[in-house]
Amino acid sequence: MRHVIALDVGGTGMKAALVGADGTLLHAARRPTGRERGPQAVVESILGFAEDLRAHGIAHLGEPAAAAGVAVPGIVDATRGIAVYAANLGWQDVPLRDLLSARLAGVPVALGHDVRTGGLAEGRLGAGKGADRFLFVPLGTGIAGAIGIDGAIEPGAHGSAGEIGHIVVRPGGPPCGCGQRGCLERLASASAVSTAWAEASGDPEADAADCAKAVESGDPRAQEVWQDAVDALADGLLTALTLLDPRTLIIGGGLAEAGETLFTPLRAAVAARVVQFQTLPDIVPAALGDTAGCLGAGLLAWDLIDGAAPTGPGPDPDPNPNPNPNPRR
Repeated sequence: MRHVIALDVGGTGMKAALVGADGTLLHAARRPTGRERGPQAVVESILGFAEDLRAHGIAHLGEPAAAAGVAVPGIVDATRGIAVYAANLGWQDVPLRDLLSARLAGVPVALGHDVRTGGLAEGRLGAGKGADRFLFVPLGTGIAGAIGIDGAIEPGAHGSAGEIGHIVVRPGGPPCGCGQRGCLERLASASAVSTAWAEASGDPEADAADCAKAVESGDPRAQEVWQDAVDALADGLLTALTLLDPRTLIIGGGLAEAGETLFTPLRAAVAARVVQFQTLPDIVPAALGDTAGCLGAGLLAWDLIDGAAPTGPGPDPDPNPNPNPNPRR
């Protein structure tokens, strides 16, 4: 069965799949990234995982993968196939595309940025399907963005388009690792809400999910923390929609798991900020969850060999996949 390898590399774990030509996930697996062993070990873990997935395809699908796609965090030069820098993985200027292709018997390999790759999947297969212009914004440890245009993701001239998390929404606000103060991700990310609620509640272990529950229960301290984050997010999104005029705003990541506790006040806050010349986009939750990066990596791989990707995912794979597709390794 014709298929490709899809790999989504995170700071602590890797998700992978063998993806059929119709978008069906034929096999899924997960492994730890192993960043505590250093950047060289991380690279070897990725290569070894991909090699084992190739072996699984030969053994169970009758042929090797036709291509591979891999999504990684940090700064990515997709054109040259280089993982330029990732602070949480400790690597710099890794020619990951060429290394993977060599390990996979020379098949073509596509390298992509994790958020933009997840945005590609949401645009083609998920919440943005059918939208000619969309913005995908995951709210996690930080905040990033992916600009979707006619089924593709706009990388920008230097590979950094969509970094909405570093729009300054509160000048003079808390310092950000980028060197600015008052960046959106310092005020409206899941980690920012966790920090603010831990301080307001007096519980150092409290996080954003706890804050959302407290909001739902009517706690005024939680409601103030939550509304501050929503207002900051609305200000950042207003800047984005002013520049991009998207048809759909897709909000994902951990904070979006709060559902209407987030989306009801967020839609209201953005609507209150839109002026006459602007058009309010649909604001919707992401549909693919933590599978978006892996599905997007599969799309990158199919695009390499077919020039067109699947238009919809097939049935879910085994919910308890073997974490090691080749037990001999």
